[in-house]
Amino acid sequence: MQDLQSLETEITAKLAVATSVGDVENIRIAELGKKGRVSLLMRELGKMTPEEKNEFGPKLNQLKNTLNAAVINRKNTLEEETLNIKLQSEGVDISLSAGSGDNGSIHPITQVLDEVTEIFTEMGFSVAEGPEIEEDFYNFTALNIPEEHPARQMHDTFYFPEDDEGNRKVLRTHTSPMQIRTMLEGEPPYRIIAPGRTYRNDSDATHTPMFHQVEALVIDKNIHMGHLKWCIEEFCKKFYERDDIKIRFRPSYFPFTEPSAEVDIGCSFKDGEILIGEGDDWLEIMGCGMVNERVLENVNLDPKEYQGFAFGLGLDRAAMLKWGIPDLREFFTSDLRWLKHYGFQALDIPSLSTRNSSIKRGK
Repeated sequence: MQDLQSLETEITAKLAVATSVGDVENIRIAELGKKGRVSLLMRELGKMTPEEKNEFGPKLNQLKNTLNAAVINRKNTLEEETLNIKLQSEGVDISLSAGSGDNGSIHPITQVLDEVTEIFTEMGFSVAEGPEIEEDFYNFTALNIPEEHPARQMHDTFYFPEDDEGNRKVLRTHTSPMQIRTMLEGEPPYRIIAPGRTYRNDSDATHTPMFHQVEALVIDKNIHMGHLKWCIEEFCKKFYERDDIKIRFRPSYFPFTEPSAEVDIGCSFKDGEILIGEGDDWLEIMGCGMVNERVLENVNLDPKEYQGFAFGLGLDRAAMLKWGIPDLREFFTSDLRWLKHYGFQALDIPSLSTRNSSIKRGK
């Protein structure tokens, strides 16, 4: 067994003059690797007598531990020196201008939500918000949607597993539950809009599993269809920024309104683009109607004393129409190129949705 102290001194000297982490690693492999001198000495212990093992075994282990620690220390020292050199060479000149950099932008859905909210709050509506995971009663039953209605089927609705009582909550399929919550929590009159995320099992160029809606509700005494038509007409004029926009109401059916109607706006199609407000074509934008008497009864209101109207539109589609966005799915891809193209400049003013409005949150 050669002089272990001399071997330690030799290897330590090599480590001390190594100038890179790579050199240190080469020394480690040559001396402490499987075929290194220290490893070969460790193998010789097997040929020794018990007395020799007791004498040289602890010394070899001490040598191995000392050299391993020396390797680690030299690597750390070289890495720190390298980092310091790099930091000195990449120093920042604080006297230089910061540059413009990239600015963020407002997403089209956020923009359209702010615009829609601003229009309705100026008309005297308040904003109601509520849970996205909803109970069957608020999402279906109270809105006069019977159990056999197609909207309740699993191919349209996202259901949660049954609870201990056999009830199943859903991801809300519309923001209408906030109408029910509002009417159950306070006394009429009501004049609210309910914007927010909604969920349905559908996906194509004009549908996504998660999308955004805004619904409106007005309940008071002596409310009639004329109030509904005026409200929608005023909204369309302001939102599409055209006083001459053509609007028509077509008879339709919804479980929660009676009579019900679809709302179309005049448009034309030119070179693959939709021009809103002109031409002889029509485009459906929302559904509406007078609140069904059964819905009023479900929230303990006398339909002989109170009447009202409700309507709802998709915010994503409204943004598509207003700004000529061809594919609804692009709203949710987080493509920076798309966001820069369709995004809006952020202004140093409060959000439109928080001005001139009161926020009502459902429990």
